[in-house]
Amino acid sequence: MDPEADQPPPADDHAFLGHPRGLATLSGLEVWERFSFLGMQAILVLYFADTVANGGLGMDPGTAASVSAAYGTLVYLVSIAGGWLADRMLGSYRAVLWGGILIACGHYAMAVPTTAMTWAGLGLISAGTGLLKPNVAGMVGKLYRTADERRDAGFALYYMGINIGAFAGPLVTAWLGEHKGWHWGFSAAALGMTAGLVQYVRGRRHLAGRKHSAEFPLAPDAMRRALWTIAGGLLALSALCALLAAAGWLTMDRFVDVLTLASVIAPVVYFTLMFRSPQVSAEERGRLRPYVVLFLASVAFNFILFQAYSTMMLLASTNARTTILGFDFPAGWYASALGAFEVALAPVVAAVWVRMGRRQPHASNKIAFGVILGGLSFLLMVIPTSGHATDTYRMAAWWIVGSYLLLGLGDVLLQTSGMSASSKLAPKAFSSQTMALWFLSLALANGIQAQVVKVYGQVSNPVYFGVNGAVAVAVGLAVIALAPWLKRTMHPVH
Repeated sequence: MDPEADQPPPADDHAFLGHPRGLATLSGLEVWERFSFLGMQAILVLYFADTVANGGLGMDPGTAASVSAAYGTLVYLVSIAGGWLADRMLGSYRAVLWGGILIACGHYAMAVPTTAMTWAGLGLISAGTGLLKPNVAGMVGKLYRTADERRDAGFALYYMGINIGAFAGPLVTAWLGEHKGWHWGFSAAALGMTAGLVQYVRGRRHLAGRKHSAEFPLAPDAMRRALWTIAGGLLALSALCALLAAAGWLTMDRFVDVLTLASVIAPVVYFTLMFRSPQVSAEERGRLRPYVVLFLASVAFNFILFQAYSTMMLLASTNARTTILGFDFPAGWYASALGAFEVALAPVVAAVWVRMGRRQPHASNKIAFGVILGGLSFLLMVIPTSGHATDTYRMAAWWIVGSYLLLGLGDVLLQTSGMSASSKLAPKAFSSQTMALWFLSLALANGIQAQVVKVYGQVSNPVYFGVNGAVAVAVGLAVIALAPWLKRTMHPVH
């Protein structure tokens, strides 16, 4: 085993755009992971809502959006298990590797044009993403020492890589979905994830956190008990679900409701465990308190963000023109606008933070500004959707593009600062799991969304987008009001 495998690279490692070269490997993995995940996500709600005759599942729009959000809830709920497995059993490198393999298998399953394989594929992708996402982000944090002022800029570049995939994925999958069939789009996502795995393995020597054992492993006897417990629990849960489904109790609506309930309970339980753990020092516990505020801010923003792939996709497909300057495009390409803006804005934000150094806004204010911009992106949609007696109108494409511009800037501000703060506020004994906790905020956002989107189409579009946007803006303003307390308690996070 390499004794340096879990140590940050030398402080003078500036091989990748002034950052450690391992950042290129991890960013490259995320390019392809997001290509596959968001490429599939951009057409998933359209696939659910399309008619059976056209190869879809024939769901009504509200149900399609709710099921899509429930899938997102499941993906991020599993991230807690992924963080625990990395910390206690697999180690970060192997957790990411096996997560990527499961994701690729899931997309290959969805390429098979049967309903059963669709659900099986979504289950595999959920499990794989839960392993990969919190741990790859944690590995980015390990590339930097705590006092390294490049950290926030590094996360911004990492997030730019994420959004290169977010931009390219929908372009490919939406075109294939519209012109060749939905499952052709899912096939492209499978090939993208395979490419990501290849470059990850090839670049592993540049990574901190690449050792093949967990940082805080269980004792051998406890490891065996945990493996048997996990295997038995999964079998019991599968059998229970099968029985409930056969009895007619486990309907799709009830499954969505169960996931929403789990998304509420999981972070409450996990925060409680971390606050009470004897492995968490008093100083670390003090830094967890402001983290609760950042967590809730992330929930408010991601509730808006994830609707870029649900209600906004439905709105784009029914009430927005799909022509710009005479060029016709699939409705799913709107999702690429979000990724394009984030690709363009992430290096600008990174450069600004580097130039400002210690004069840059505090992490909590960056997060608050991101939440406010997310709310404004929905409030903007009130204008073109107002004053129409029917739902047959077609707004200009620039309205949705403008909404995604605000949302993209907000996402760059919030996610890069949030992931960076998570890596610095994390108790040492819960390093991967704290990043997983950040992704639990995404699970809760999706869980809330799964319930709220059920009213999409039941109330007017101006009311729907206006109320949701106003709530997000209010949360952002509340975080700004708490800034003095957050600055005191988040030390050494700036």
